[in-house]
Amino acid sequence: MNRTAILAEAALEQPSIVTIGVFDGVHIGHQQLIRRLVEEARATNRLAVVVTFFPHPDVVLRGLQGRYYLTTPEQKASLLMNLGVDYVITYPFSKEASQVRAADFVDQLLRNLRLSSLWVGSDFAMGYKREGNVAFLRAQAEQKGFTIHDIDLIVNGGDKISSTAIRQAVQAGEMDKARQWLGRGYSVIGTVVHGTKRGRQIGFPTANMAVWDEQVLPPNGIYAGWARLGDQWLMAATNVGIRPTFEGTTDITVEPYLLDFDRDIYGETLELTFEKRLRPEAKFDTIQALIEQIARDVEETRTLLTAGR
Repeated sequence: MNRTAILAEAALEQPSIVTIGVFDGVHIGHQQLIRRLVEEARATNRLAVVVTFFPHPDVVLRGLQGRYYLTTPEQKASLLMNLGVDYVITYPFSKEASQVRAADFVDQLLRNLRLSSLWVGSDFAMGYKREGNVAFLRAQAEQKGFTIHDIDLIVNGGDKISSTAIRQAVQAGEMDKARQWLGRGYSVIGTVVHGTKRGRQIGFPTANMAVWDEQVLPPNGIYAGWARLGDQWLMAATNVGIRPTFEGTTDITVEPYLLDFDRDIYGETLELTFEKRLRPEAKFDTIQALIEQIARDVEETRTLLTAGR
């Protein structure tokens, strides 16, 4: 079986310890829970399994549109696997799925994942009208022969770390706060596509990225960050915005200028982090003024990232 699968198609070969959640962003609270789960799974010769949902229940039940996710499904699976998880199981979420009773969902976990222990946060709830809270699951565990383990989620300054709070920080351009809660720089992944080539014309060729249109972007502006190309990490001064000095458009683009790099990478995939917002996007009176400001942005990026190594 693939290490990523749909719940209905899963058939595990040995008993598992399971945790359930959206896990958007895989922040440090998620990481704490999952590392403990993986450690217990290794010690007891069981599989470490994460059951996650896609689309996000908020998107389905609240009819949300636009940019909402902190990670693509592929990013999320990769981050979870890097924590030592054996299987990432997706439960396709829909309005019909929201009607599934919690006891029936438990039966699916027992049947498809050979559930032996379920690990959840203390405020966890699942199933129809969130009826499957920890007390309900304890009763199910006693009746159906598995154990339930609830843990307190990590807090920061007295506040529980949540994907919602991180989403708000990214949307506000508070990249330091997002990094603190994620345990890494906030990042997007995209294929390098052809753009207007304006950057090349002014001496700063950028990699125009096709980023998933449902993933959260920070506000328009210039950012210092890192770009991963294969196994190589490169400094990047990134413009997020509409390029107002040129034609101006309502279409937001993500365009990193990769420092000390000069190669055609059209069609290749970049992962791009946003470490710090340098300034808002601005319209300049002349192209020369724009060029001079970009040069300052590049040097500020180099200074910040070199100091942070």
